[in-house]
Amino acid sequence: MGSTVTTTEPEKTSPASSRPGYGQLLRTRGAWTFLLPGFAARQPFAMLTLSIVLLVQHTTGSYGAAGAIAAATGVSMALFAPYSGRLADRYGQRAVLVPGVLVHTLSGLSLTALALAHAPLWALFLAAVPTGASVPQVGPMVRARWGVKLQGSPLMTTAAAFESVTDELTFVFGPLLATALCTTVAPAAGLITEGALTLVGGLLFAAQKGTQPPVTEASGHARVQQVSALRVPGVRVLVVTFLGIGSVFGGMQVSLAAFTESIGEPGLNGVLYGVFAAGNMLSGIVCGAIAWKTAPQRRLVVGYTALAIIASALWTAHSVLLLAGLGLLVGMCIAPALITGYTLVEGLVPPGARTEAFTWLTGAVALGQAAAVTVAGQLEDRLWDGAGFLVPMAGTVLALLVLGALRSRLVPPRATKVITRGAAHREPAAIGEM
Repeated sequence: MGSTVTTTEPEKTSPASSRPGYGQLLRTRGAWTFLLPGFAARQPFAMLTLSIVLLVQHTTGSYGAAGAIAAATGVSMALFAPYSGRLADRYGQRAVLVPGVLVHTLSGLSLTALALAHAPLWALFLAAVPTGASVPQVGPMVRARWGVKLQGSPLMTTAAAFESVTDELTFVFGPLLATALCTTVAPAAGLITEGALTLVGGLLFAAQKGTQPPVTEASGHARVQQVSALRVPGVRVLVVTFLGIGSVFGGMQVSLAAFTESIGEPGLNGVLYGVFAAGNMLSGIVCGAIAWKTAPQRRLVVGYTALAIIASALWTAHSVLLLAGLGLLVGMCIAPALITGYTLVEGLVPPGARTEAFTWLTGAVALGQAAAVTVAGQLEDRLWDGAGFLVPMAGTVLALLVLGALRSRLVPPRATKVITRGAAHREPAAIGEM
């Protein structure tokens, strides 16, 4: 008797409904069971950094100390996120998510208590590391669930666009909620709420066992070797590409704040960053609604070239209107690059390593952002107002050089082998040659 392999059937689309569209995507069977709790669980991620900055600045009186603690959280998240993704691929999302949200909640509460007790900075750093390392990687997990549902479907690009827009929504509402809580309720209210939302949303998301990607187990003669997603050359190229995107986020945050303060209008910072985020969301929505005929590798190179060119002009802006216009264009270039990068993962990485691959990309954005915040801040302090805009220029140009030189690594393997699993199990399984 042949061995039995349990798989999750991908969502099939009829010819009449194969045209990518958000309506068709949201009608995917079982999608809402993970979309709603997934949105709730990822919302706290956008609150974490700002909540830490506002709390630590209040208790220490130093933005420098607050930024350093927040950077430590971001770096630890970027370093540990891929490991979390690998564990999720190997043991299942629920097995990783449940202990992760518990550790994150406890670590965040410890950091809050230490800050309110005016503990020394080294103690805050010690608490910040596990707080960042245990950030639940809900976004990559949602993307991995879409990959199972839509394997081989033209709706995959639409799903990637939908997730990009969802991420942008969280980064619009998250900081606003954190600011409102910390300034009108209590300095610690933002971080406490972040922990509570992480706990509740994360557990609700983990409870959706029916839509999580299946865990492949080695049995009998069908052995499966666990390979890190970072060993795929195309993933390494995408990591560098996403580092450049992170440099845009970090450089814009610091430089817009410095620019608006230098002209005596600090309140415009939120408006300018909102325009930047609006461009990102708008292009993400449009990108997901288009039935693309161009290869994603070509789209990524062309789109990233436009991003590097426009980002290189940011430092020349000396008026609010010009900076708003350039910020809008930069934002409009970012979403297509993110969407295309996440879409490429489907063809480059085996299903059993996709959650890890997504966390490498998410972590690369966070790491690029943390580095850009640090460098842009130093440039603003030591050079001229607006010098921090040199960081997005440098980050995107360097990443574009790597992308252009190694773009052939983004082409998925063409050859496949079809194997059968025993006499009683004749369903074909396609295995890409690496």
